[in-house]
Amino acid sequence: MKLYIYTKRFPPDMMLIKSEGTKKAVHGLASGLVKCGVEVTILCEGESNGSFEMPEGYKIQCFTNPNQNQSFKIATGLKQFISQNLDQNNLVILSGIFQPRIYAISRLLKKCNIPYIVFPHDPYNPAIFSKNSQLKWVYWYLLERQVLRQAKAVQVLDMRHTKFLRDLKVNTRVIAAPNGFLPNEVYPEASLNWNTESIPKLFFIGRIDTHNKGLDLLIDAFAKIVETTDAKLIIQGADQGDKKNLEDRVARLSLSSRTLFLPADYSTPTPLIIKNYDVFCVPSRFEGFSLAALEAMLAGRVLLVSEVAGIAPHIKASGCGVVVAPEVSEIQSGLIELLERRSDWKEMGLKGRRYALEHLDWNKIASSALDQYQQLVKSFD
Repeated sequence: MKLYIYTKRFPPDMMLIKSEGTKKAVHGLASGLVKCGVEVTILCEGESNGSFEMPEGYKIQCFTNPNQNQSFKIATGLKQFISQNLDQNNLVILSGIFQPRIYAISRLLKKCNIPYIVFPHDPYNPAIFSKNSQLKWVYWYLLERQVLRQAKAVQVLDMRHTKFLRDLKVNTRVIAAPNGFLPNEVYPEASLNWNTESIPKLFFIGRIDTHNKGLDLLIDAFAKIVETTDAKLIIQGADQGDKKNLEDRVARLSLSSRTLFLPADYSTPTPLIIKNYDVFCVPSRFEGFSLAALEAMLAGRVLLVSEVAGIAPHIKASGCGVVVAPEVSEIQSGLIELLERRSDWKEMGLKGRRYALEHLDWNKIASSALDQYQQLVKSFD
């Protein structure tokens, strides 16, 4: 079986791939599928045509598209490639959520009788609709729901996310597969250490996106515990336009001396950044999985994770942290619990690391996903 993954942009540059969670997830899945013996090609669009083979064994086929903004217009070369090279014996994974080009490609695939799966990465839970609500609901009813309903399957990162689809009257078959890690993301256990005496550091790394990542909730919760702890809060990542408002919020709450904002660092492997901090925080209002949380597990950290995140069941199962609702009071309680368990941080962190090593390897995940793809293809016969 030949498998194609469409994602809007996918440069053959590991530095750029690692700078975005969805790209890292596509890279990991493609790499794992190749290890399982599958021929995988990533279809994308950019400023020029190009064909590349990555060291992991999958191919990237890029097509020129001058329309770089949100647009329904897909590359002419991509249209021709799909029409001339793909048929009903292939399977296409459309990677993304609320993207006009995914709608346009799904129509082309439908016209050519080529089966496709939608891999949105984020769950369709109510919080995702609360920002730009009117626009999203219109797009949902006119376009997004149709793409999902006509797909052969929807790939989710946690089977619990199926409920959101069903609540929205999408009854399409579901394939569940978590995100994973690659061997080069694992560093020796001997290189890790745990802070038992100096000021504890709470840490978030990722996009500075207040609504999605719940950073306002984290700051408000931190403000409620500063009188009972000497902890500091560090937020690191690329600014999505929200950093100034968050800095103002920190100042209003008199947290400036206890809170630090750092720019994104794409040159240092994320696990090596994370291991310098103590409590890793993912307070998201909506979250597909959180690769950063998985990297924190590999770094032996303890975690506070939003219950909606696909990694939450793994945090519970491993015992390496707390799972909370994305609410200030819940995040506050979770932080207090983790800070009070400081003497357990090493034991908890090692449990999480060993669990991740055993269960969240991309090769194992891809093998399971492939079984589900093959069962799906058989059902077409």
